[in-house]
Amino acid sequence: MPVKFLGQFLLERGVITAEQLQAATAAQRASNLLLGELAVREGLLDAAQAQRINERQRSDDRRFGDIAMELGLLEPAQVEALLARQKAARKLFGEVLVEQGALDPARLQAELAAHHADQDAASHALAVSVADHTLAEFASGVIGLCARLLPRLLDSPCQAAGLLDAGALSAYPCVAHVQLEGEQPLYIGLACDRDTMHAMARAFLRIGPERCGDALALDGLGEIASVLAGYALRQVLPDDGRYLPAPPDTTTPAVALATDRDRSLAVLMNAQAGPFVLLLGTG
Repeated sequence: MPVKFLGQFLLERGVITAEQLQAATAAQRASNLLLGELAVREGLLDAAQAQRINERQRSDDRRFGDIAMELGLLEPAQVEALLARQKAARKLFGEVLVEQGALDPARLQAELAAHHADQDAASHALAVSVADHTLAEFASGVIGLCARLLPRLLDSPCQAAGLLDAGALSAYPCVAHVQLEGEQPLYIGLACDRDTMHAMARAFLRIGPERCGDALALDGLGEIASVLAGYALRQVLPDDGRYLPAPPDTTTPAVALATDRDRSLAVLMNAQAGPFVLLLGTG
């Protein structure tokens, strides 16, 4: 029972169609502007300044507005006003479905209750599975880091959906992992299909599809894995761990990284950019 976003949950229950899911997703994303996008749209920052702050966020786990103020690019009152406008414009997925006529309010409330119950059960099952593993503390920390960090880097919500067996990993041929060398070597990796790799790389690099070939997309996936590993070093692993990250490896298949279930975990992650696998292990 994997954790699902509301749209996928409703689609699988036959409550909405694939076309309605796509239309509502597009409308919701259009309403959920990033703070940098809003600042550029209102003329408070130019695109280069916003990009500078976005790049800073790759190594600094702070909000866009806090970094903008530190750099002297925005005043506190401007950040507060931008946050207020961002919040006012943001629409929930269910709200969009009602606006578009896909659901009526009463049906939405009933489906939300069913979705919450399903989420609670699936989240509990995942937590129990992770807690029983030898990498429990490390895995829990990195999963939480993904849920907080990747939406900012990829402009896409992200949540852990469940654990995968090594046999399921052939569906995710595009792989990048970073080895963390230390007394107990660890690794953090990402695996996905080609379409998701391109979507993730374009979002991370802030480029259009015409500029993103396969080689650049794979490099982008490696950069995302490197950023994730860097944050894990600072926020998940102990200060005295003395781990050193190696350059990203994009040649090792996911199944080779996750063959030993006692020493590795493959966590399915759902994101609007597409599903991907968080690969964690030791050795």
